[in-house]
Amino acid sequence: MVRHIRNIPNQAGEVDSEVILVVDMNWKPDSLAFSEFVSPILSAIEGTEPVLVMHYLEVTLQDVKECSRVILSGTTLKDFEFQKHLEKFKWLKTLEKPILGICAGMQIISLVYGVPLVECTQVGMTEISTTKENLLFDGTFQAYTLHSFSIAPSETFEVLAKSENCIQVIKHKQKTLLRLQLVIIFI
Repeated sequence: MVRHIRNIPNQAGEVDSEVILVVDMNWKPDSLAFSEFVSPILSAIEGTEPVLVMHYLEVTLQDVKECSRVILSGTTLKDFEFQKHLEKFKWLKTLEKPILGICAGMQIISLVYGVPLVECTQVGMTEISTTKENLLFDGTFQAYTLHSFSIAPSETFEVLAKSENCIQVIKHKQKTLLRLQLVIIFI
């Protein structure tokens, strides 16, 4: 079921033919967690490109091919259902479009690439340190974290930022894949 399509004018007031696919990673379609983990993404990207929102169990290869970029949402602290459906995400390895994975999105991308998750529970405001220059942030900053797992260091991903206990932001070494374990709030 398609949950949301908006033809939103971009910054110049034009309607783009490009579409951002936002993948709802919550345990089931229409869960109450949609408003907490998907709606903030929609608010953040409003006015950029048209948006297609789909639950991960409903996304097809054709949907992915027709989008210009993909954002994978986060989930609740105890929601691990997406990990049981790794086969639904095989397209992540072959897609040559920008992909942003937030929390559960970061975790599923890592699992698809064979990088194991490690237990690392963090909830609340956390000090994050940049470990490699990037376009999102630099230095040390505070971010809200809400996760039970992070990822293990790997040859596939470079670490862009981490907290004292967990890897928080990674980037694929060859692709435009960026994963966040944290929630960045721009004020």
